[in-house]
Order: sequence, then structure tokens, then C-alpha cells
Amino acid sequence: MIIYSTAAGGVSVGALFMGGLGPGLLLGLSLMILTYVIAVRRNYPKGEVIQRKEVPRIMWEGLLGLFTVVIIMGGILSGFFTATESAAIGALYAFIITFFVYREIPFLHMKVILHKTFKTLAMVMFLIATSSSFGWLLALLKVPAIVSETLIGISPNDYVTILLIIIILLGLGMIMDMAPLILIATPILLPVAITVGFDPVHFGVMLILCLSIGLVTPPVGSVLFVGSAIGKISIEKASKGMLPFYAAMIIVLLLVAYIPKISLFLPSLFGY
Repeated sequence: MIIYSTAAGGVSVGALFMGGLGPGLLLGLSLMILTYVIAVRRNYPKGEVIQRKEVPRIMWEGLLGLFTVVIIMGGILSGFFTATESAAIGALYAFIITFFVYREIPFLHMKVILHKTFKTLAMVMFLIATSSSFGWLLALLKVPAIVSETLIGISPNDYVTILLIIIILLGLGMIMDMAPLILIATPILLPVAITVGFDPVHFGVMLILCLSIGLVTPPVGSVLFVGSAIGKISIEKASKGMLPFYAAMIIVLLLVAYIPKISLFLPSLFGY
């Protein structure tokens, strides 16, 4: 969402974070219900019952980790931190909790973690830098206007135009990684979305949701590959098992796209 904020010309990060809460909870709830139904129908074995005396300890350990989210969201929404400052404070807190409270990762692994972090950071920073030039070139060539006229020309109905945008994003998400796609698609499709009445925050949430679905769809679903490796199954078998989950995610995506209140209720409630 921070990358989208940059590509969209400074859309409020706080508004995007708040806008993502409703769709995120809706998506999580739908996947939980679907998972439960599948588990019951296939008679999957149940885990061990947690002893009542263990509940306070488990909740305390969980809350310590979840407090990272409170620092980031609370800092931004209260205006006490900027998005960058809250990320830095959140990272520092996560570092302390990970290495000195949970102690599940040896401190010697810090070098490997930093190496991976800097590689990812370098890639994202390079993409953001080049996206500015790309956006300027698109504006010079009037690409957003051409795309807007083309999509609206296919059908004057705004709902059809929104559906076309969703299909384009889902298709691109299947063959490209998320970060570069946000930077490429936003300057082209955001003007089209605004033309048909989309709020930039609403469009940003829908964009992120579309591309997130792309992360678990073949042939370039990076999260799907990771899940297959962890589960030690083939991509083909994992993709087949994902079919009902794809259906649930698409339904949630359409609800988010066509019911703006799901994304905009909390931002408007907090004055964004």
C-alpha cells in the first residue's frame, strides 16, 4: 500500500491501511469458513485440546507480537508518527521481541536477515525510482487517456468497466510480481477508475486485493510455490486444491469492488 501511495501521487497511507481492514477481515472470515467446511467434510483430524492454564500464556505471547501492528497503525492514525517513522519504530520493536523475548531465531542469523532485507529494499527502491520516469512517459504519450477511452468505449456501463479492470489486474497478477505491477498498473488504470467514480483509496484496496490473488495463482504465484514447497506437493495438486479458495476470493473481490463502503467506511469514520 505504501508503494501504491507513491505510484498514485500521495494517497494517504493511513487511509489505505484503514481501508484495507474491512476487506481483509471479510477475506479472512470467508477463507476461515471455507476451511472449516472442507475440514469437516473430509473428516480431517483435530489438534490437541489446549489446556485452560495455557491460555493466558499463549494470549500474552500472541499479543506481544500483534502489538507491532498497534504501533504502526496507532502511530499513523494518531498522527504521532509518519508512515516511515512508524515502520522504523515497529521494526525496532519486532527486533526486540524476536531476539530477546521469543528467542526463536539465533542472533547469529541477523547477518542473513539483513542481507535478504537489503536485497529486497534495493529492488523496491529501484522500482520506485524508475516508476517516476515511467509515469512521466505515460503522461507524455497520453496512455491513461487512451486506455480510459478504450475501456469506456467497450461499454458505457461503469460496472462493466470496473469488471474489465478487475479482469486485467487478475490476468497481469498471474504473470507478474506484485511490487512492479503496482507501479506499472496504477498510473494507467487509476485515471480510468476515477473516471467511473472510484475513490483512489477504494481503487487502491481493490488493486492490492486483485494482485494478492495473483500471488497464489499459477504460473507465477510466488506464494503458491512457497506453500507447495512447505507442503511437499506439486504445483498442479496445490492449484487443484485451491479452486474453492479462488472462488471465495473472487466473490470477496467483487463485493469490495462494487460495495465501496466496505473499503471507505473506516477511512471516512476517522476523517480521511
